[in-house]
Amino acid sequence: MSVAMRAMRDQLDDPTLRPVSANTVFCSPVPHGPLEIRVEVLRRGNVASQVRAALSSLTLPGPGLEVTATFARDRDGPDVTDSVMPDVPGPSEAIDLDDDVAGNPHSIAPFFQNFECKLAFGPAWWVPGWTAGPARYIRWIRYQVPQKDSRGMLDPIALPPIADTMPPALIHKLGPDHPRLSAPSLDLTVHFLEDTDSEWLLVSSYARRARAGYATADVEIWSESGALIAFGTQTMILRKRRTR
Repeated sequence: MSVAMRAMRDQLDDPTLRPVSANTVFCSPVPHGPLEIRVEVLRRGNVASQVRAALSSLTLPGPGLEVTATFARDRDGPDVTDSVMPDVPGPSEAIDLDDDVAGNPHSIAPFFQNFECKLAFGPAWWVPGWTAGPARYIRWIRYQVPQKDSRGMLDPIALPPIADTMPPALIHKLGPDHPRLSAPSLDLTVHFLEDTDSEWLLVSSYARRARAGYATADVEIWSESGALIAFGTQTMILRKRRTR
């Protein structure tokens, strides 16, 4: 999603336009290797431009994902935040999740090798003895390699991978006695709300509903200073994890 959005931004070639929202439909897994990205500018307006991009692998036939996004210029208007940052320990007090414990996804999954993670609310569900709770999960996350734009701010296009970390909220609700699940994304929508120079981001996810083999969840992303940086929603397909 981020790679496709970078291609969109390059196609627009206008630094006054920033990403406002983007929706991605994930059609099939995209393997490591060369990619093809086909970008179509749907509309160029005085204030906003809409763009579509299709990304696929050059080594695996079939569609990978498709993104539609809006890029827009800042305008005068009200500044309102009717949401409150969760009252949780800061990154210096939160629990380090990079320990080498069997089953810890933060230490074994290639995806998480890009990040440093700390647990602010919810269980370390890979450690025996944890208990079920609300369908919420909160982590501090920062990139191992800072993703900065030309202004020294966090590149907003680096936010979708951080938003795509919602399944543990459902795991917390299901509890330790439920069979392990995998939860691939069917779609992901991200609203880009505010710039930040914060490296640590608080990622607060909530799984609102699961039924019929699917789940829906949302996520808020906050800066360390308490600004709401992004909001996302996701639909997942729930699959029983294979056992060896």
